[in-house]
Amino acid sequence: QVQLTESGGGLVQPGGSLRLSCAASGDIYNLNDMAWYRQTPGKQRDLVARITSGGSTNYADSVKGRFTISRDNAKNTVYLQMNSLKPEDTAVYYCKADGLTGRDWPTIFETWGQGTQVTVSA
Repeated sequence: QVQLTESGGGLVQPGGSLRLSCAASGDIYNLNDMAWYRQTPGKQRDLVARITSGGSTNYADSVKGRFTISRDNAKNTVYLQMNSLKPEDTAVYYCKADGLTGRDWPTIFETWGQGTQVTVSA
């Protein structure tokens, strides 16, 4: 089993910054893609940013130039640095990871974190 634990959400004023963290733990054989999604009430969960194990990244158009995704492979952790935050960035942010679990007989996994609330408001 692989678990994701997110942290770093909170309330921030427009124009401010937050840094989200997501640490993977458990029986990890290897981690492939790690990503951040966000969701507001009544809407679908949308991709914010994704990073591969090799460090390639892609972003939603709405956050390009403001958000940066990075990862520390030694710590099995992914980060999302969010700058110039806008009220429309308000959402629950979820971490997602996929890879292989189980060293004796590796099997594919895909798992989500529990979500962390980000609120951008004056």
